[in-house]
Amino acid sequence: MATVLVTGAAGFIGSNVVRYWRREHPGDRVVALDALTYAGVRENVEGLDGVEFVHGSMANTELVEHLLRAYGVDVVVNFAAESHNSLAILRPGDFFATNVMGTQGLLEAVRRVGVGRFHHISTCEVYGDLPLDVDESFTEESPYRPRTPYNAAKAGGDHVVRAYGLTYDVPITITNCSNNYGPFQFPEKVIPLFTTRALAGEPLPLYASTKNRREWLHVEDHAAAIDAVVHHGRVGETYNVGSGHEVDVEGIADAVLGALGLGPQEASQLKTIVPDRPSHDRRYLLDSTKLRSELGWAPRIGWDEGIAATVDWYRTHEEWWRPLLGRAPVVEGAGAVWGRA
Repeated sequence: MATVLVTGAAGFIGSNVVRYWRREHPGDRVVALDALTYAGVRENVEGLDGVEFVHGSMANTELVEHLLRAYGVDVVVNFAAESHNSLAILRPGDFFATNVMGTQGLLEAVRRVGVGRFHHISTCEVYGDLPLDVDESFTEESPYRPRTPYNAAKAGGDHVVRAYGLTYDVPITITNCSNNYGPFQFPEKVIPLFTTRALAGEPLPLYASTKNRREWLHVEDHAAAIDAVVHHGRVGETYNVGSGHEVDVEGIADAVLGALGLGPQEASQLKTIVPDRPSHDRRYLLDSTKLRSELGWAPRIGWDEGIAATVDWYRTHEEWWRPLLGRAPVVEGAGAVWGRA
């Protein structure tokens, strides 16, 4: 039996991992910490059996230190981050404050208390991007070449984690993951954005570079990877988490519209082209051989199955996503990314 502190627990991936953890490790206690910024939804985790929700920031070192001691925390899993590329263009300072300095504040509390494992969630985007026409992928040894404020802020946070591991012997691990999808994802992200707009008969904004590709992994498979690394991964190591399945933005739109039963003519009328955002990365693909060979992990949910289930979840959970539509601080489309008043 262990006590696990999950930061960013009310967000998309964090809340799915909390639910996964309670299902797969029912004897463990979970402390769910979240600052409840616009993308944090308290109801995602509050009231779950065996989960103690705390409203607060990972950057509050004194609060985190108190929680670590009071609950006897054995493992910290850090999801807390600002994560939307378009918003990072408008508010880069928020991203560096949270993703770099917030991570440092969290690690300082972990260092003071002496937690058994600190696991940090990162992204494929720290490696930069890949050309569309080459057979390449990022390994754990690939250099960091971030291209946007969000990417750079996540890269900075990764460096902080490694520095605390090397300088203070904090027992750290890091996973760099591909794009996730599944239930409870805030409707600003592309799959729930396309799904909720299609349900309302509104246009789906496709960036002009429609052939730019992303690697897609169901959030349940990501949760299983984190579980494997926390319990069996080597301290100090980084593991890439990817499915190997790439889809471009037009393919995503077609998959969403097809899952909703819309025919080709209806689908073509809903797709609209908008200009690319600045520094729009072309392609990410991770080599997850290390995770698969060392820890025996492999994704279990295929794209066709996963996207159909995800679209159906949004179709049947309008009461969850509709109240969130007005909270997103950016509006994609209309020729630009605009900040909300």
